[in-house]
Amino acid sequence: MTEGRPHFPIEPWALTETGLDHASLAVHESVFALSNGHIGMRGSFEEGEPVVVPGTYLNGFFEERPLPYAEAGYGFPEQGQTVVNVTDGKLIRLLVGDTPLDLDYGEIVEHRRTLDLRRGLLRRSTEWRSPNGRVVTVTSTRMVSLRRRSIAAIEYTVECTDGQGDLYIALQSDLLANEPVDSGSEADDPRAAAALARPLVNEMAVARGQRAVLVHRTKRSRLRMAAGMDHVVEVPDTSTADIEAGEDLARFALAARLPQGSSVKLVKFLSYGWSSRRSAAALRDQVEGALATAKLAGFERLLREQREVLDEHWQHADVEIEGDDELQQAVRVGVFHLLQAGLRAERQPIPAKGLTGPGYDGHTFWDTETYVLPVLTYIAPAAARDALRWRHSTLDLARDRARELGLEGATFPWRTIRGEETSGYWPAGTAAFHINADIADAVVRYHNATADEEFDRDHGAELLIETARLWASLGHFDDEHGFRIDGVTGPDEYTAVVDNNVYTNLMAQRNLREAIAAVERQPDVAGRLGVTEDETTRWDRAAALMAVPYDTRRGVHMQSDAFTHHEEWDFEATPPDCYPLLLHYPYFDIYRKQVIKQADLVMALHLRGDAFTPEEKAADFAYYEARTVRDSSLSATQQGVVAAETGHLALAYDYWGEATLTDLQNLHGNSGHGLHIASLAGGWTVAVAGFGGMRDHDGRLEFAPRLPERITRLRFRLNYQGRLLVVTVTPTEATYRLLDGDPLDVHHHGRRLTVTEDEVSADIPPAPEVAPVHQPHGVAPRRRGRR
Repeated sequence: MTEGRPHFPIEPWALTETGLDHASLAVHESVFALSNGHIGMRGSFEEGEPVVVPGTYLNGFFEERPLPYAEAGYGFPEQGQTVVNVTDGKLIRLLVGDTPLDLDYGEIVEHRRTLDLRRGLLRRSTEWRSPNGRVVTVTSTRMVSLRRRSIAAIEYTVECTDGQGDLYIALQSDLLANEPVDSGSEADDPRAAAALARPLVNEMAVARGQRAVLVHRTKRSRLRMAAGMDHVVEVPDTSTADIEAGEDLARFALAARLPQGSSVKLVKFLSYGWSSRRSAAALRDQVEGALATAKLAGFERLLREQREVLDEHWQHADVEIEGDDELQQAVRVGVFHLLQAGLRAERQPIPAKGLTGPGYDGHTFWDTETYVLPVLTYIAPAAARDALRWRHSTLDLARDRARELGLEGATFPWRTIRGEETSGYWPAGTAAFHINADIADAVVRYHNATADEEFDRDHGAELLIETARLWASLGHFDDEHGFRIDGVTGPDEYTAVVDNNVYTNLMAQRNLREAIAAVERQPDVAGRLGVTEDETTRWDRAAALMAVPYDTRRGVHMQSDAFTHHEEWDFEATPPDCYPLLLHYPYFDIYRKQVIKQADLVMALHLRGDAFTPEEKAADFAYYEARTVRDSSLSATQQGVVAAETGHLALAYDYWGEATLTDLQNLHGNSGHGLHIASLAGGWTVAVAGFGGMRDHDGRLEFAPRLPERITRLRFRLNYQGRLLVVTVTPTEATYRLLDGDPLDVHHHGRRLTVTEDEVSADIPPAPEVAPVHQPHGVAPRRRGRR
């Protein structure tokens, strides 16, 4: 699938498509996706055509598939998991006379679609002239309810506007299972989703009145799902209606006569549910009950509820930017999709693509804990809690995996949907043990930011203890080098199976120390898990002696043992069309050279910044900046944060744009497979942790704000221990104010401030003078406009 680069008018609270851009159709389907964390619907047209990936998803609903290996090996995962395109309820086909409305045919007189970020709606208006000369205006409003987890709804209106007299139309409102899907996957692109042929087996089809329900199960994973629809119709004149349901198709058909200037309105209510245990009849009843209450409430009430939910969340989540309207729009789009991905996931994972497309097979990675949850912790803490509770629910599977690998504690999967390891590439999967410390880091951050003692007792302490046990068994003490963790892969997947990856070791160090603190806070949990004094003593000694490789000759930390002694990659001789490197060069060549896919040690400078001096940060950033090619969308966020901290404000601004606009401008060429949720989270992260300078080491809020030249004002909000803190940054000063809660101590460029409902201000010291840093030839971020 060749994807174009979309263009959207700049608006503060909306994203609008004008006209039909076929080259960007797949990307538009992703960015116009609606979700609540349980249901996800791609932004394909109601009429079903034109379409690239139609896509409707239920969080956690997947099919299994064998993982083939040329040569089997002990501990290799045997089953893959792939998200299923479930029963499509978006379809409302329109026939004008006997001609189907298809935007590839006839004439588009005018067309607009708008994603409304305040109201959580996808609105569409199309004036279309059919090949036989009749003109209709179609308007629709689509929503996936953030209040009612199982409900979606579409209002679809057809108006006769051509002055040619009465018009006969037909509407076919469908539930369609096993929809043919061309995911656009390219055989040589491992990021694309695996194709599944007809994964759903029908168990029940029921239709009566204007309501229908289809129940299906998957063939291998044995999951069961139900989809239901019901309708309200307003017609101006005579009409007929019928409903039917078969194995894979339920259809409500309406034929109507439209006098000139009149319109017909169809409101379609949808409900979805799935279970690994409940019967087909129980799921049918669940869906029908949800439909009945949604229809009783009515479409207008659903719209009001949606606005109320988002009004409340934008009070906590909004980032205001003055000086760059494009970034203002993009950051809000990113936060909106982040809220959609997490608000109602409720003990289900947050996939790397959210529920916006089939990319990465719908899997969850470490992206969730390291990129998404740090944002949700401060803007929607209940969503962060639920995501961590899902991780906790998979703890027994992680314990089983650790035992399979001959380790203690828990080994969480590199990529998964339900909790089993499903990565077929061992060096970048199983060996990437850092995900365990990433989970621990998210647990600690959430506990510090919320003081949620119930979570700590029931979930957090156990996660910290079992992940600490992993590090104690994975690493070993060495008389010369302290506590070593060998044979692992850090965040940089271009440097696999190495010894003493600095990011992994420092995150493990924090994990070990926080587990000791959890044992002290929760002695009952520690007792239940059999934690001994000898065990915590070993954790403490391992943390104190953790190996952190350093190259004294070059004056920088080594990303892993001997990394700075590897051969340099020849960037000058690398053609621009050979990125990403993993698709054009053998891994063995990449692994043995100094070339970095994504920020690794640089990410340690951010997340474990308390382990480095300012001078070390500056030297390390400069060294690794020159070797990082950003073949991953995860990189720009971390490079942007550390660039801001080390005084490279213009560069940080460039990276902010790259992270935030990854999908809106399809910078990696694969946004049609689904959005990069972690990169979208980066819009908030670079704003708050980069230019706001926010750090939360040891549960203490610190800020060191500085703005890039073009930005004249930045404002953001944080939820912290029952308080709502508002931070406003200008080029010369920062102000802090509480909108809610008791006084709070924060630090501003090292100075302690007590923040209350009355605004407190502090001057911003000038940025340090820094020597320029350089990127590899041909991969510097695109420079944003300078004043």
